[in-house]
Amino acid sequence: MSPPTASNDPPPAIPSSTTASSTQWSPQTILSTLPQPPQPHTSSPLPFLHLLQRLKTTPREGWRRFGLNNGESIADHMYRMAILTLLIPPSLRSSLDTNTCTRLAIVHDMAEALVGDITPVDGVSKAEKRRREGETMTLLCEDLLGKYEGGQAGREIKELWWEYEDDLTEEAHFVHDVDKIELLLQMVEYERDAEGRLDLGEFAWVAGRVTGGVCKGWASEILKEREEFWRGKGRDVGEGGKVVGGGVEGTNGSAPPEALKKGLEEYYRKNEGRNGSADAMAGQVNGAAPKS
Repeated sequence: MSPPTASNDPPPAIPSSTTASSTQWSPQTILSTLPQPPQPHTSSPLPFLHLLQRLKTTPREGWRRFGLNNGESIADHMYRMAILTLLIPPSLRSSLDTNTCTRLAIVHDMAEALVGDITPVDGVSKAEKRRREGETMTLLCEDLLGKYEGGQAGREIKELWWEYEDDLTEEAHFVHDVDKIELLLQMVEYERDAEGRLDLGEFAWVAGRVTGGVCKGWASEILKEREEFWRGKGRDVGEGGKVVGGGVEGTNGSAPPEALKKGLEEYYRKNEGRNGSADAMAGQVNGAAPKS
């Protein structure tokens, strides 16, 4: 497969799941557009598995704003996240369940099979995103898997998704960091593919949201690698991750607009738990310093 290239061509038409409308979004909003919607309440896992194919074909939307219309899919993103969880160093294995981390990584974006990849600039609030994704997980895990082998697999998958979403366990904290590490890796790779013609420094902002010591080290390595790449192109990386000087596509050379900044802050704000509790686990988490 050829590397993704920047293009001015419009992205392929797909059913929109992120556009606000007067009608409240529900999973049926997308299911009603499918030529072969999955059959619910069967004893077979096949309807569930066929629907997950959409994760392999639905692109990660953030890159498409920069003309990368042939980039990674949601499944691509989750796959490398799962691999990253296999690299948990021995120093953390006494406090982190590696198997749970891997399972969280491959489940955490599952709802995007119907919801799509909602980004901070789509105008969908975090609460609304959470509602859509929660309803979709209920459909996937109860309507499509509820009668498969007593529904045990569906219950486990749904519980894993909520564990990641609520972000109250050490494993969820770690996988949230891994989510950001995978994005930073892809940012650098797309810039390299474009041979210095594309500045994706807008995404470097997430490095500052990484909390765990191990993942902070990985983020620092990635940003250093990026600086070396741009230095080799005769450019410097300035404040906020943007490339200094003109001649590259991408960010507009200034700080993100206020609306975008607000969207990013909300997007990466810690969730408050299923029941609205704002309590988070204190202490040392995946290598982070304890809270004072």
